[in-house]
Amino acid sequence: MRILLVNHFPLEGSGSGIYTKNIAQRLLDKGHKVKVIAVDNQKAENNQYQFPVETLVHDDFPCFTTHPKSNNQFYNLSKSEIDSYLNSFEEIIKKEAEEFEADLIHAQHLWIAPYAAQSTNLPYIITAHGTDIKGFKKDERYRKFALEGARNAEKIITISDQVHQEVEKYYSPDKKKLRKILNGVDDELFKPLELNRLKLLQKYLPDIKEDPPYLINFVGKLTDFKGIDLLIEAAQKYEKEFPGITTLIIGSGELSAQLKEQVKRLNLENIYFLGNLNQSELPAFYSSADLSIVPSRVEPFGLVALEALACGTPVIASKAGGLPDFINQKVGRLFEMDNSDDLAAKIITAIKEDDKNEKGEYAADYALNNFSWARVIDELLEVYNSILN
Repeated sequence: MRILLVNHFPLEGSGSGIYTKNIAQRLLDKGHKVKVIAVDNQKAENNQYQFPVETLVHDDFPCFTTHPKSNNQFYNLSKSEIDSYLNSFEEIIKKEAEEFEADLIHAQHLWIAPYAAQSTNLPYIITAHGTDIKGFKKDERYRKFALEGARNAEKIITISDQVHQEVEKYYSPDKKKLRKILNGVDDELFKPLELNRLKLLQKYLPDIKEDPPYLINFVGKLTDFKGIDLLIEAAQKYEKEFPGITTLIIGSGELSAQLKEQVKRLNLENIYFLGNLNQSELPAFYSSADLSIVPSRVEPFGLVALEALACGTPVIASKAGGLPDFINQKVGRLFEMDNSDDLAAKIITAIKEDDKNEKGEYAADYALNNFSWARVIDELLEVYNSILN
C-alpha cells in the first residue's frame, strides 16, 4: 500500500504534526510505502525521518491558533494569499501523488488540503483534529473549501467525542463516512523514566540549587484556549499551601510576554518558562513531575495529557472537549473549566493525597493498554483497506 500523508503544519510542534509523523513511521514499520507533504519554514533534512518528506516552504505559514515556528493565522490572509496557498497545495499534492504513485491520500484537517486532494482523482480520507473546526466557525471564507473537501472524502476520522459531534453539526456528512478513532500516544518514547530531578532542572535552570518539594508542569501552546492564565492564578493558592513548589511552563506562543507579566504582577517566584522543547526532551519532564496540568478552555483531544499519563504522572485537566473522554479519577482529576479556584483545590488535594504514588503506575498502564499507536494504526489500516478493496 502506498499512502500519501498531507498536513498544513510541520511534523513537530503541533498535535496533528505528531499524529502524521506517528502514522508515517508505523505504516513504514508494517511494510507499507509512505510519503509526507508538510508545511514548514524550512525543508526537512534528508536524514531527519525514516520516510520521505516533501516540504511546502512558507516562511510565516498560517495556523489556526499558533505554532512554535509561526504566530501567523489563517484569518490574517488576504483573498489573494488564500488563493496562492490553495494553488501551492494543489500543485504539490498533484505532483507528489503522481510521482509517488499513491494509492490513497490521508489529509489532516477539514481545511485546504482535502479540497486540494480532489485534483488527483485519488480516494482520500481526512482526520479532523478540532482546531480546523475552530477555523471553520471563525472565518467563513474557508467554509466552501472545507465543506467540499468533506463531502467528497471517502472517510472522515474524528479523534474524540467532541470532534465527532462537531463534525456532524457543522459539516453534515453522510454518517457512514464518519469513523471515530481516538488519538494515540507514542509509547516507544513516552514511558516512566528514573532520573535525578535536580540535575534535570539545573540543566535548563542553572540557578535552581535544591530539588523542589513538588513539581508541576504544563506543556503546550501559549495561547488563550490552553488556559495557562488559570494555572498561574491557581499558583497563588497552591504556592502558599506548599512553599517551594515549582511550576514549569513548557511551550511557546503569542501570549508568552503576557503570561510572564501575569506571573510578575502576582509576585509568584517559582514559575519558570522553558520555551518550546523537542519531543524527545519531554518524557524526562513528565516523569519527574508530581502532576501535569491541562487547563484548556477548549481541547479537541489533549495529546499532552496522554503523554503525561504514559510517563506515570497523574493529570489534572479541565472538563473541556475531549479530555473527559479519558481523564478519570483513577488517573487524575477533572476541574470545572475556567475556574482557577477549583483548579487550585484539585492540585492541593492531589498533592496531599499523593496522587503521583497512588495513581502513577496505573496511569502508565492505562495509557499503554488503551491508547497505544499499535491500536490506532490497526484501526487506520482497517479504514484504508476498506476503501482500496
